[in-house]
Amino acid sequence: MSAIDDLAAELARLPGIGRKTAMRLTYHLLKQPAEQNRRLAVAIADLSERIQPCARCFNLAEGELCAVCRDPRRDASVVCVVEEPADIAAVERAGEYRGTYHVLGGRLAPIEGIGPEQLTAGALSRRVADGTIREVILATNPSLEGEATALYVQRQLADTGVRVTRIARGLPVGGDLEFADGVTIAQALQARREMA
Repeated sequence: MSAIDDLAAELARLPGIGRKTAMRLTYHLLKQPAEQNRRLAVAIADLSERIQPCARCFNLAEGELCAVCRDPRRDASVVCVVEEPADIAAVERAGEYRGTYHVLGGRLAPIEGIGPEQLTAGALSRRVADGTIREVILATNPSLEGEATALYVQRQLADTGVRVTRIARGLPVGGDLEFADGVTIAQALQARREMA
């Protein structure tokens, strides 16, 4: 294999990058100055050397704790449980949540060989057991696996006395009712609230 094929094969391993896009990116990189490509290579190498899981919540961190866990303005008594670190970015974009997080590192998917032992639910149970957490918000994805994971975590925390809630789901702003699936409409009806 040539160097071009080697790089294209590695790029094609990235999510959302097919063989054609990988080749296009490879040829783009060949047009760039060598120094720019060296900076990219160093940044990629630094990523795996400097980023690690947060010791408390398993978010991405450049030290022992992530930026959220280090922030004293965060409400440490409320924990939002997500599947992956990328989910934290989505919640943060909303600008409403001021608690902390716990990253499970995936979701239950027996067909893919992912069971409870591959997730960080045990670490969440230990966090709850220390008595400082009053609410756990389950924000797993609304897929079959995400729902099963939320149910599993809820059952793990059932005897702790901590309040366990699930994020509401329903129709998005700007969405048309006629295009929504039945499950989304049912969830929107269940999560309805009084109009003030």
